[in-house]
Amino acid sequence: MLKKTLLALAFTGLAFAAVAQQTGIKRTPLQKVEFPDGYNTITAIAEIPAGGSAGRHTHPGIETGYVLEGELNLLIDGQPEKTLKAGDSYQIPAGVVHDAKAHGDKAMKVLGVYVVDKTKPLASPAP
Repeated sequence: MLKKTLLALAFTGLAFAAVAQQTGIKRTPLQKVEFPDGYNTITAIAEIPAGGSAGRHTHPGIETGYVLEGELNLLIDGQPEKTLKAGDSYQIPAGVVHDAKAHGDKAMKVLGVYVVDKTKPLASPAP
C-alpha cells in the first residue's frame, strides 16, 4: 500500500511540475487548418507577462513567429540567446527545446504559427 501511495504522489508531483512550467504563457488560438496531410497549422497569439517565461518546451513541428509587443529573450537549445523586439521574427525547428522570457519591465506578445503533427499536443514541457 505504501508503495502505491508513494508512486501516486510521485506521478502527481511530475504532472504538477509539467503544468507549472507552462503557466507563464497564455496562448490564444486564432485559427486552425488541417494542412498539410497529417498536420495542423495553428495561428495563435502568445503572451508572457513582464518577468515571466514560457518554460522550456517543444512543439511536434515547426514554429515561426512575429513579435507584436515588448521584448523577449529567445533561448533555443544549440543556438546563442537572441533578444527580439517588436517587428522581429523568428523560427524554431520541430522538436527543438526552447524557452521565451519577457525582457525588461513589459509583457511581450507574439503572433505564432505552428505546423504540428495533429496527433500530438501543441506543446510539451521539456527538462
